Amino acid sequence: MKISLVIILTIMTLSSVNTTYAFDFSNDQSTQLALMQKPEANRVGYKPYPTDINHDIKKGQRVWQSEINTLQTWAQLSTPIRDAEMSKFVINIKNNNVYFIDANVFTLHKDFVLGYLLKLPYNAENIKSFNRNYSTQKPDFILGYITHYPNMNEWAFSFWEGDKIQAQQINDVAEHLKQHFKIASLKFRPDSSYQERVALQLNKKRITVIKNKQLYKSMPFQAFNTGKAIGKLTIVPSSTHLEDLQFNPNEIVILQQSYPDISPVSGIITTQFSTPLSHVNLRARAWNIPNATLKTAVQDFSHLNGQWVKLEVNEQKLTLVKASEEETLNSQRSEQEKKHVSLAKSDVHYKTLDTLNEIRLKDVGHFGAKTVHLGEMKQAGLPVPQGFGIPFYYYQLHMHTNGLDKKLEALLNDPNFKDPTWRKSKLLDLQSAIRQAPIDAKVLSMIDQRWKSTLENAPVFARSSTNAEDLARFNGAGLYDTVPNIKSLPKLEEAIKQVWASLWNKRAVDEREYFGIPHTQVYAGVLIQVGINASAAGVLLTTDIWSHQPETYTINAKWGLGMRVVEGQKIAEQILYDTTNQGTRVISRSDESTMLVFDKAGGIKEINVPKTEAIINESRAKQLGDLAKQVQALFPDYPTLDIEWVLEKNALGRDQFWLVQARPYLSKN
Repeated sequence: MKISLVIILTIMTLSSVNTTYAFDFSNDQSTQLALMQKPEANRVGYKPYPTDINHDIKKGQRVWQSEINTLQTWAQLSTPIRDAEMSKFVINIKNNNVYFIDANVFTLHKDFVLGYLLKLPYNAENIKSFNRNYSTQKPDFILGYITHYPNMNEWAFSFWEGDKIQAQQINDVAEHLKQHFKIASLKFRPDSSYQERVALQLNKKRITVIKNKQLYKSMPFQAFNTGKAIGKLTIVPSSTHLEDLQFNPNEIVILQQSYPDISPVSGIITTQFSTPLSHVNLRARAWNIPNATLKTAVQDFSHLNGQWVKLEVNEQKLTLVKASEEETLNSQRSEQEKKHVSLAKSDVHYKTLDTLNEIRLKDVGHFGAKTVHLGEMKQAGLPVPQGFGIPFYYYQLHMHTNGLDKKLEALLNDPNFKDPTWRKSKLLDLQSAIRQAPIDAKVLSMIDQRWKSTLENAPVFARSSTNAEDLARFNGAGLYDTVPNIKSLPKLEEAIKQVWASLWNKRAVDEREYFGIPHTQVYAGVLIQVGINASAAGVLLTTDIWSHQPETYTINAKWGLGMRVVEGQKIAEQILYDTTNQGTRVISRSDESTMLVFDKAGGIKEINVPKTEAIINESRAKQLGDLAKQVQALFPDYPTLDIEWVLEKNALGRDQFWLVQARPYLSKN
């Protein structure tokens, strides 16, 4: 039997704050398990080990070892977590004793140190004293983690991301581990910006550093959405272009390159890593279908291409086998269960170009959810770039004045509309007609005057704000178009028409079909908003999508405007921010070599990314976390928020965060 082990070594640096922190979590990058310990009065369901913990331990049970010489010992002390196993250890600084702890008995290092080793009560004074072991000057203990990545044959030791451990202490820990941990050689993995800086000071002859980026990209498997499905397997050739992708909802697809989007399917396997917040992964979550990355999927399953298969994805692995005849017949006979999303009632007669200062949630029927959410945030004093909304009325006017409403009606009523190839061609024709038809001269003049009077003719973005996006059950991420850095009225007219036309992007039509949204009830609004020439941009989720720890946020970041660069999608920087202790944990650093910025002539251009710093450091994570808490307070009906942000360097070189979108994040059904 093959035994996979994860040993986690914890060095606990305790702050002077009278709070207990979360320190015990797997270093496995696929889980980023952070078992958070809250202040005792608030920690739901937490029962610390009593000082007579020996009464709770089975007779003869060894709950720690001073050395690890065999895999069998680790099997006894470790706990499996997804595709890894975890244990803990403590080093007593004063006498150099090393304790490898049974993770099945002790959830937290504090449980072992206070409850078992020192047999002290869990009062405020003892907790405060214990927490000082996370500071630079550790009075008593070092606590850390060791992780085994069996599929990559890598072992690494690391520390809680909030630990202010010094380089010499890390060197000392490495020496202790060499003496007491005999199974494999260990590399040091920094988990925060601070620790990445400290890693530069280490003795490179004694310690090898392995970064999260290396581990994340090397992982052979990553589950993004768990579940089961039956469908016809299609392995998409690696040379297939985005515009040539066309699937039926009953297909399970293997994708060999990164695509910004696909049409509805029954299951997705990718062979290249992206992030959980890529559009394809967000689609899979919305459709509630199994979705994972497996680098060897083509080699493993090429013999099943074109056959009906059964796919199952869990946190540890995926299985793909040929479906039985009965399973295939049942799947073919059963109609796909439709999800019906009800749209709010829209008012297509409202004509005023209101500013964000004037727009509230009650105006959703005029301007769409994106614009009204930003209006609420602007009114609350949050840093939202100024803008104004073009209500649904002017889209309807454009369609009617140019006879495009009749063209659309004929398209939707045509029996061939269900044919994907025919529909794609006709939608392109409709979009071209929308873009070519002129906007009414009086309307365009009114928009121009609003641009000059409200936004002082600043460069702007034209952003979609339809009534079929940013909803609690339909977020519509990436379905519609945004046009950046517009500097002239002719370009603004083109941009507005492009956003209107994007209501009929094929991906948008396919998505609405899947969710049972009537196309006759959708309307396109446009948000004209001051453009921020961002040095970085990204998304913050008010949840932990990696290890599901409460009060932890997920932050994704990319250099520049955050839009897709010419070379294609790359792995974004991924951070977990613990709001209870301001811990900033690095999952991956961005691997992008280029970024998009404003072009002086208008539009955008591609330049090389800076190489001198991480995008999100501890200070920036805290700033974003504080802003996110304020946004959460504005929208209490949304359990989890998806917040888009941009980072600008102001004239003094200081960070200025701007919030440019907030919408409900779709939880897994």
